[in-house]
Formats: sequence, C-alpha cells, structure tokens
Amino acid sequence: MEDKDSDFADEVAVPLEKKSEKPKNDVARGNWNNKAEFLLSCIGLAVGFGNVWRFPYLCYRNGGGVFLIPYVFFMTICVIPLLLMEFSYAQFSGLSPITVWRLSPLFKGIGYGMVIISGIVGCYYNVIVAWAIFYFISSFRAEVPWASCQNSWNDEFCVASNGEKTGNFSNTTKGFEMAFNYSSSGEALLNDTVNVTLWQVNTTVRYETSSEQFWQNNVLQITSGIEEIGVLRWELLLCSIGAWLLTFICMVKGIKTSGKAVYVTATVPYVILAVLLVRGLTLPGSLGGVIFYLIPEWEKLLNFKVWGEAAAQIFYSTGVGWGGLLTYASYNPFHHNCLRDSILISVVDTITCLFAGLVVFTVIGFMAYETGEDISKVVRQGPGLAFVVYPEAAAKLPLSPLWSVLFFGMLIMIGLGSQFGQVETLVSSLTDEFPRILRPKKTILTGMVCLIQFLVSLMLITQGGVYILQVMDWYCATLSLLVISVSECVVIAWVYGLNRFCKDITLMVGRPPPLFFKVCWLVVTPLSILFVLIFSLIMHSPVSYGDYVYPEWTYGIGWVIALCSILPIPLLMVIQVARTKGSPLQRIRGLIRPSPEWGPSSEEKREMYRVAYQTHSETKF
Repeated sequence: MEDKDSDFADEVAVPLEKKSEKPKNDVARGNWNNKAEFLLSCIGLAVGFGNVWRFPYLCYRNGGGVFLIPYVFFMTICVIPLLLMEFSYAQFSGLSPITVWRLSPLFKGIGYGMVIISGIVGCYYNVIVAWAIFYFISSFRAEVPWASCQNSWNDEFCVASNGEKTGNFSNTTKGFEMAFNYSSSGEALLNDTVNVTLWQVNTTVRYETSSEQFWQNNVLQITSGIEEIGVLRWELLLCSIGAWLLTFICMVKGIKTSGKAVYVTATVPYVILAVLLVRGLTLPGSLGGVIFYLIPEWEKLLNFKVWGEAAAQIFYSTGVGWGGLLTYASYNPFHHNCLRDSILISVVDTITCLFAGLVVFTVIGFMAYETGEDISKVVRQGPGLAFVVYPEAAAKLPLSPLWSVLFFGMLIMIGLGSQFGQVETLVSSLTDEFPRILRPKKTILTGMVCLIQFLVSLMLITQGGVYILQVMDWYCATLSLLVISVSECVVIAWVYGLNRFCKDITLMVGRPPPLFFKVCWLVVTPLSILFVLIFSLIMHSPVSYGDYVYPEWTYGIGWVIALCSILPIPLLMVIQVARTKGSPLQRIRGLIRPSPEWGPSSEEKREMYRVAYQTHSETKF
C-alpha cells in the first residue's frame, strides 16, 4: 500500500509555490481569509469551559501531574487521528456534517447526530455565558457584591469573605425560638424547640460563604428542585439576550465576521490567564496549591478509572465528533495542510488545560491558606469552581473588582469562541443541504437559528433552570458523542476505504498520511473509543446537582436527550434503504458507495480528482 500511495503522490503532487499562494475561494460558500483565522477559530471552539473548571479537578483527583500521561496518550491515539480524519474529508469535499456523507449515504445519520449535539449544547452554552456576563457587570463597583453578607439575598447562615457571620443568629419563625452555638469548626448547633436548653437538639447547620449565597440566592435564585421551575430571572434574561446578540453580531456574515472576532476571543483569554497566573503566584499559599495540583501520585497509573476519565475528558474537551471542527475545515482551501493543524490544535488544547489548571490552583491554594482548610475541601468541579470558588478568592484580594472583571471577561470570550462553532455547524449544515434556497439568505438563517436557540434556552434561566441545564449537559455530549465518533471512524476506514481515503489526502496535500495514522484509523482509534464507551457505561451514574437528588423521571428524560443524537444513525439507514430501488443487498451496496455528487466542490479540483483516479486503474469505486 505504501508503494502505491507513493506513486500516486508523485503523480498528483502539488507544487510548493502553488500551495504557498493565497488561495482563491474554491466554492460559492467561501473560504477563510487566511490560515490564522481557521486556526484561531478551531482553538476557540476546542478551548471552552471544560478547560477551566473540569480538567483541573480531574487532574487533581486522578494523581496530579501523572494524569497527563493517560491524557496525552489518548490525545495521541484518539483525538489527533480523529481530528485529522474530520479535517481531511471535510476539506476535501468543502461540505459540512450532513451533506458531507455523500461519501457513504447510508450513514448520513452520523451527520445529523453531530448537528443535534451542537444544537442542544448551543442552547445551554450561552446560558453559562449569560452567567459570566452577570458576574462581569456585577464586578464594576468599589467592592464585589459577594464579598459581604450585608445584602438582601443573604440569610443568617452566611459567612463573609472576612470570616464574619451575619446577625445575632436568633430568629423567631412559626412560634419557635432558634438559638445557635458555634463549635470550634465553625458549624452551628440548632435548637428549634420552644423553652428547651440549647444542647437538646444536635442538628448541624451548614454555613454558606457569601459567594455561595450570591450564586444560589441572587444569580440563580434557585428553587428546591426541578419540580419547582419558578419564574424567569429577568436579569439573566437580559444577560442571555446580550450573549445571543454578541453571537449573532460576530456571525452575521458567517466565517467572514466570526473569523475576525476570534482574533479577540481566542487570544485575549491567554493574556488574561497569564496575568491571573502571575498574580496568583504572588499570593500566600499559592505554591501549596500548585504542588497539590501537579505532584505525581504514580500509583494512580495502575487505576483503571484514571485512564477512563482521561479518555472521556479528551472527547469532552477538544470538540471532536461535535461537527464544529469539521464545519470549520470545510471552509479551508483544497490544498491546505490539515495534518499540521490537527497536531497543533490538539497540543494547544492540552497546554491550555494545564495552564488554566495552574491559574485555578494558585487561587485554591490561597483560599486554603486563608481559611485554614485542607485544599481538598476547597476544590470543586463544574460551575461551582468558576462561580463560587474563584469569586470567593477574588473577594479576598486587593483590587478585587479588577481580578473579577478579568476572570469573567475571559470566561465570556472562551464561551463565545465555542458558541461560534455550535451555531456555524447548524447554519452551514442547513445551507449545504438546501444551497439554492438558504445560501443567499444565510444572514437571516443565522438570526433565526440564534432566535430559536434563545427561545429554547428560556427555560434554563428560570429559578429552577440550572437543574434542567445539568440534565442536558449530563446526558447530551457523553455516550452519544462516543457512539458518533466510533461510527465515523469505522465508516471512513472500513466502508469508504482506507486506501481511497489516503489517496484523497494525497490529492490535497501532495503526500500520503504517515503509517501511524493509518494504523490508528483501522484499529487503534476505534478500539480505544470502544474502551471509553464501555468505561462510560460502567461508570455512569444518574444525574446529580450538589446534594440534590433528582426524581427518577428525569433519568428517562436524560436518556431521551442522549438518544436524540444516536437514533438518527439507524433511522436514516432504514429510510435511505426504503427510498432506494432494487433488492435489499443491491440497495445497501449502492448506498455505502460514494454518491455521484461526491468529490471536491470546485469544478477545477473535481476534474483533477477524476483524472487522478482514472489514471490509477487499481482504484475502484
């Protein structure tokens, strides 16, 4: 196979001078203005909230610095090969996730699954951006509002940043006199019986920090559970409108405008992270946080769970299988070097995870030093890290509003960078499926997509909306993402054909992919994804939010959300076979082969494609 590919590469090699020229648009849908816009857009999509609040926690929980070994291992054998695969077939055809399955029409449901995942995630992703906007605006004052307990949303169980507690902790409610006494640990013993001595009831009361109460009682105004949705939070509604307007303005002309916006959204966060890291390292206790974060626990490498969580985080973090990176690659010039970019983007994403973790744990080390608590008790994952722990730390710093503005400004930008990819996936998929009708109206379509997703997200900015958001995030992009990824890999390598796929890449970049990628595509990557899928199924637990226990009916809703992006794969197979003439076997044989429309988008490249394959008689399709 190597000799044939080498001969083919010699025949179709593209002169270096030609590849270095600024490319003209290959198709009516357009191309990136330059390589930087594509790279920054991919980095902006891959680097999201998970890099800031999920990776640091997983790294700490799974052996510190040793967690990077399985992380980089799965990055090498899974993500980079899959990323190159997505870049290659999207760039070759100039098509987005649905229409690109002209390469094997029987499996068009894979593309629909990608688009559905992006659609669901896009609905709740901008809600998180709206939370960040709320904090960002709230930071513009002399003192951040979550620094004290003297606010309308605080109750008698609030502990301010300076350690002071609210009020005299006596209250008369429903005829009961409540008295409190504090133990050395700072917890209170509650006596809620009239005219009895203090020590008769030993109920422990949990104090909440002022930042926790700001988050729960003011930002969310959270209800007791998903059964109690409550009312729309008008402040969050305004912030959500702002998030969607920013998204639409930056995407009003598709990649022509979002490609300019990423110069800010994909670069400024690194500047802010660097500033926050320098400041964090000057804080007392910060070094302890860094050591706690990175010190290797080598024995954890023998733990099966560590490898499973590293692999699962890889897929969650990079965006492979979501359809966004594939969509961005479809706007590349035909001869773009996608091999280099797949490696570069993966490396940048890994470094960003590690870098963000350093920033977070300098702050966590400082908080542990200030409170006297063990670092492990300060660490959290998910929104609690970004919207409780970091604001609490910022409140303790001199010039706290400045650090808060920088942090939440960074969250807004990395959130928008990822959101651009979700929206572009939906819009490009629709315009590629119905080019004559929708491509001339792409701006209107973009506005409609943003409006519909905004309307769906309204239920997430109610008082109980965070419970719904947690269900969507828990089930949407885990198991279904793995099913889509392994299906994509198997279809390209085994159905479309590895030999044919390598020749497509050779036609684009002038040389075949290295042997390493061929071995990964055929065997290593699909088996690794199956390992992650089995691990995720074994380790799967029902959705939870803190100490709140969801009612059982929500688990069913969660699995329906998960299946929304998986069911299109078999469903579209049945529909495609039913609509095709001939015997069942003839129908399937015809549908697994590329359709007549498959190939490069521009007529010039399609002619080169025909000639190259016609001169190689051993290639059959």
